[in-house]
Amino acid sequence: MVFDLFSLNGLLEKLSAGNITCVGDVMLDRFFEGQVTRLSPEAPIPVLEVDTETAMLGGAGNVVRNIAALGAAARLISVVGDDEPGLSVENLLTAQDNLSAKLVFEENRLTTVKSRYLAARQQLLRADREVTSPVTENTSGAIESAVRKELSKRNGVLVLSDYGKGVLGADLIGILINIAKQNDTKVIIDPKGNFFDIYRGADLITPNLQELGRASGMPINCDSEVVAAARHIIQNAGVKAVLATRSEQGMSLVTMEEATHLKARAREVFDVSGAGDTVVAIVAVALDVGADLKTAAALANIAAGIVVGKNGTAVVHISEILSALHETALMGSELKISALNEASNKIASWRAKGLRCGFTNGCFDLLHPGHISLLSQAKKTCDRLIVGLNSDRSVRQLKGENRPVQSESSRAQVLASLADVDLVILFDDATPLAVIETLRPDVLIKGSDYELKDVVGGDLVANWGGEVLLADILPGHSTTSTIEKLEGKKI
Repeated sequence: MVFDLFSLNGLLEKLSAGNITCVGDVMLDRFFEGQVTRLSPEAPIPVLEVDTETAMLGGAGNVVRNIAALGAAARLISVVGDDEPGLSVENLLTAQDNLSAKLVFEENRLTTVKSRYLAARQQLLRADREVTSPVTENTSGAIESAVRKELSKRNGVLVLSDYGKGVLGADLIGILINIAKQNDTKVIIDPKGNFFDIYRGADLITPNLQELGRASGMPINCDSEVVAAARHIIQNAGVKAVLATRSEQGMSLVTMEEATHLKARAREVFDVSGAGDTVVAIVAVALDVGADLKTAAALANIAAGIVVGKNGTAVVHISEILSALHETALMGSELKISALNEASNKIASWRAKGLRCGFTNGCFDLLHPGHISLLSQAKKTCDRLIVGLNSDRSVRQLKGENRPVQSESSRAQVLASLADVDLVILFDDATPLAVIETLRPDVLIKGSDYELKDVVGGDLVANWGGEVLLADILPGHSTTSTIEKLEGKKI
């Protein structure tokens, strides 16, 4: 699944306008980091010499941290115990920019704490202190009132972050979804447990692979099985879509009409804790500012690839996503540049799918609006556009020893970065005749400064039943004239 870099950049610029309400189980994540240099004399276990102790918001708290890190406004509604960790959660929420909270302090309840012990960036042990009993009826009523108040102010997105710690009981979930629907608010749920029918009416749920398998009771070993399991959930639990997070296999976005599989970004994984929170946060904010579900999921997939490279329950910032987008675009454009024999195999696979293949060629030295216009017109005539690019030696033969201005690798990279271009093939001859003979395009496109009879390879294309088309030339643009102007100004 390929997305235009510029449209995703535009979406990133809008994220700070998001305003999300999140309800769920908030936790305190504590991290004890140090060194292990010896074993305990009391038992065959390592002794961790602690150097640093840090505390972070976890669970639903990590969801709102990720929302706030995007510059969007986040509102958390949750429950903590009347204890020291509960006060720590409150303080962490207060210190966070773009984040406000309504916390219900419930007596005789423990705040969930997860303590992780690390050495050399690897976890040695995790110790949990928690209760999973349902919150009281009064607490549920306070949550309902707070949500009703928040959603009456705005109708963006409601996130329910269910970690199974008692805040989101089945009855309360149903009530909150109904409140959201009354306010025309989308509902996204990070689910827990084996029975997803308690989320009936949600717009999207985001289970991991194991949760999807348990809740559906179906195998989840390949793409088709994941799709089948997700559609079983959609049909039986009454939700509109499923975004299944699949660890190193990426994600699968499934509706009853279609399925989209997003490959994971290849990078070193240090810690997967909280990655699901990042996914939920990105999708919620993207949907709130007007993105469609596919685009929101694609952006979340990139963000998830970033956050697993960090230690602890980390967040992702817009600058990091932007950097990853450019890296992804660069990798994608490099894949578009192909040798002639490899291109033949790729074009054969396109044709097997019934796709119409077009071809145009040129030097494309100092890419200008005239080139863009030609490529745009060419792409409209076909499903896949192949561009033949004169090599540096070929350009020197045609244009003189001072050309090209840009190297063949630079020109190929620029062309491959364009959404209208599907494949770039370098050729060394003065004309692309050999390339045309090998590829046998369905349509050959040149500029209208040519006559049909003068188009190289035009007779061949016509003989095998293809078309030869002339694209309009955008006046006032020329690489040669641009170079002459620059030389005249002695730049």
